Amino acid sequence: MGLDFEKQDGLVPAIIQDATTRRVLMIGYMNEEALKVTRDRSLVTFYSRSQQKLWTKGETSGNYLQVREILEDCDHDAMLIKAIPTGPVCHTGSDTCFGEVNDPEELNNSEFLHYLEQVIGDRRDFPQEGSYTNHLFSRGINKIAQKVGEEAVELIIESKDDNTNLFLGEAADLMYHFLVLLTQKNVQLADVIEVLKGRHSR
Repeated sequence: MGLDFEKQDGLVPAIIQDATTRRVLMIGYMNEEALKVTRDRSLVTFYSRSQQKLWTKGETSGNYLQVREILEDCDHDAMLIKAIPTGPVCHTGSDTCFGEVNDPEELNNSEFLHYLEQVIGDRRDFPQEGSYTNHLFSRGINKIAQKVGEEAVELIIESKDDNTNLFLGEAADLMYHFLVLLTQKNVQLADVIEVLKGRHSR
């Protein structure tokens, strides 16, 4: 159906969410031209109501919002934009315009695991030069699966000794490469958890 820009004098509110941490970063307004520029450049671009012109977030600060996904709400008069911030979002210097810290280290364990999974998926879909994760994806499913096997063997070897730090390091390596393998197979960790939940109820 498309967004209805006529409901609110040609403007539609756009909620910006961090595509990996899922924190709400800010809200702005777009007209049809701003949305087109946002889609064409993959950088969030708003319509300034005070200056009555388009402005790309980060054009002065360098803290851009790189678009990953644009979703319309059920009434077609608002949108959710998932983006990757390249720096603090608020003009005050804060991570978000709502005073929240947008730092992966502040996430709890389950949130961080989801964040890591999202980052791995983002690397696959938007490759970055020099990224080890992209290097793995470039090698294909056989090499990724082989790497998971190697890490599993290394974890088994470390389990025979009493060095907890080395054991944890190998466990982390295995978990990371396992997430890469899931992503390569277009499977989410949540899908694996659903299988575990099904078995748990038996």
